[in-house]
Amino acid sequence: MSIFNGKVAIITGAGSGIGKGLAEELARRGAQVVISDVNSERIDKTAEGIRAAGGKATAARVDVSDYEAVKKMIDDAVAAHGRLDYLFNNAGIAIASPAHALSIADWRHGVTVAYPIMVKQGFGHIVNTASVEGLAPFPATASYVTSKFGVVGLSNALRIEGAAHGVKVSAVCPGYVRTAIFADSKVINIDRQKQLAGLPDWAGVTPEECAKTILRGVEHNQAFIVVSLVAKFLWLLNRISPNLVLWIMNKMYRNSIKKGVIQI
Repeated sequence: MSIFNGKVAIITGAGSGIGKGLAEELARRGAQVVISDVNSERIDKTAEGIRAAGGKATAARVDVSDYEAVKKMIDDAVAAHGRLDYLFNNAGIAIASPAHALSIADWRHGVTVAYPIMVKQGFGHIVNTASVEGLAPFPATASYVTSKFGVVGLSNALRIEGAAHGVKVSAVCPGYVRTAIFADSKVINIDRQKQLAGLPDWAGVTPEECAKTILRGVEHNQAFIVVSLVAKFLWLLNRISPNLVLWIMNKMYRNSIKKGVIQI
């Protein structure tokens, strides 16, 4: 029997991509999913699909940068179900830009509010979606890299503290997942078409494949859940020789400028 059967799981950013894949897979495995997204049409469609397939889902439009809205969603879920077993902190955006072209608004990120509830109840598992860019530096995504390194650091610190309270914490670090994030995200001084053309399908995974890998990692309580062979290779290379990765990324950045992908 699945460890997720009968459990209560909140998934943010579940209107599309990885979050949608997680919500659908968790529901298939018997979880009661509470899903949210900033796009009301997308999140309602996800919930309808889950219920049509026999799963249990409630949905809400929530902007995760709004602390009060996030708190209300989590408090309402705990009040309705009497517990919170999993929080998949998945919602987020990517911003592609040379660092000098960013504004202060491009550096904002949300916060986790479920941890104190899980400490009080003595159990739970927080799963924070970071990125391979939280394990190795990438050019032209400085604010994204900053936030993802922060998510990894937050997850590791909470994992240490949470262990004393029965709370588990994992950081998910996907490589290229074939979602709409690349088409939907904000770009500054970047040619979006050329950027997308540089992403080969063979290097990526589908949201459904990503969701299954994540849940496998959650089942084994992995601290780092790294998705895709390319991401695992880059993570390993960065641990072996950080200077080599810096050299590779420097070459990539200069080549992107020459090809007109990045305008400086």
